[in-house]
Amino acid sequence: MLKRWMIFAYGIFTYVVGLVGQIWLILYISDWGIISNNINMPQRVDTMAAVLIDLGLIALFGLQHSVMAREGFKRMITRSIPEASERSTYVLLSGVTFIVMCIFYQPIDGYLWKVDEGMGKWLLEFGFVFGWSLSVYASFIINHFELFGLQQVYLYLIGKEAQPVVFKEKQLYRFIRHPIQLGVLMGMWLTPVMSYGHLLMAVGFTVYIFIGLYFEERDLVRELGKEYRDYKERVGLMFPKISNKKR
Repeated sequence: MLKRWMIFAYGIFTYVVGLVGQIWLILYISDWGIISNNINMPQRVDTMAAVLIDLGLIALFGLQHSVMAREGFKRMITRSIPEASERSTYVLLSGVTFIVMCIFYQPIDGYLWKVDEGMGKWLLEFGFVFGWSLSVYASFIINHFELFGLQQVYLYLIGKEAQPVVFKEKQLYRFIRHPIQLGVLMGMWLTPVMSYGHLLMAVGFTVYIFIGLYFEERDLVRELGKEYRDYKERVGLMFPKISNKKR
């Protein structure tokens, strides 16, 4: 029973770390100035060094998210840790990666655009908030607590087996296949202040998201077969498909 409580406490801890990392990243790339160390600060190192450091951090983020999401890695890691804590470990390292990025990412001087006032600024601010809110909301549609590992450790605590995730088309997922990633892209790109440092991160995250979705969808087709292939045919990746069929 002590082991079960330890795994449950571990799951709570990793969820908090993951949540802190994500909130920190959102504040870091915002133009709100809530934290002093943010992406729009004056440049501190040589431009080439800044670009290399930033690309390394983006690559670290992409590798951590992609490698740990693959079934082969999950099988390997669960030889050393309980299966119930596998997702929590992913969330923990994701949160740590976000925190490391926010601490060590290097601002780069110059702006692709900077909207200081007027309707344009408010529309971009709204898009920023809406994008991140969409990502969070979409996670609850498909079971936020399973996605972040809390459900698994709770079921382990009370001695119940975690049931396989059942694929369902609900709410936003009836119209687009990946609203979480769409929200992240909106949050990355819709900002009143697009410094060159922010631009590099936005491009890096965009590239990662589309590469990651390729492998994720390949895994989903392998796991769900015809059901997911039919879903792909009917539902757009991030934007609704317009049907040409006559009614």
